Amino acid sequence: MACVNVTNVVVLDNPARFDNPFQFEVTFDILAPITDDLEWKLTYVGSAETQEFDQELDSVLVAPQGVGPYKFVFQGDPPDARIIPPHDLLGVTVILLSCFYHDREFIRIGYYINTEYDSPDLNETPPEQPLYEHLVRNILADKPRVTRYQIDWS
Repeated sequence: MACVNVTNVVVLDNPARFDNPFQFEVTFDILAPITDDLEWKLTYVGSAETQEFDQELDSVLVAPQGVGPYKFVFQGDPPDARIIPPHDLLGVTVILLSCFYHDREFIRIGYYINTEYDSPDLNETPPEQPLYEHLVRNILADKPRVTRYQIDWS
């Protein structure tokens, strides 16, 4: 039986400029006593072809206070757009919110993100060199992909 159940995640500040921090309001229940911290990680997938361009944007430890409901806002830095291959910068990619207990991942919540320019003209004819200051992102917040993993909680 899982000791932690994620009950809701709300994507905040969406849509947003590409260089704005990501913000997620996470609600979860601790169903049985746990003794160590939960580690939450936020990962931006920079390319569908290789993990080389994935960026861990932030991680935070949440200390258990006992059985019961919890809520916090996880804010992570935006990805470094200059690390992402130019041909992967625009279009659809993924952001992953994962939680670990004793270095074992027990849930992964993935969201599709569409990145485009803030101008129809730039979207129709993208410049050869990216104009980072004109990038915007839209997280498809209503369609998360949730994967749960069985782990040993002891």
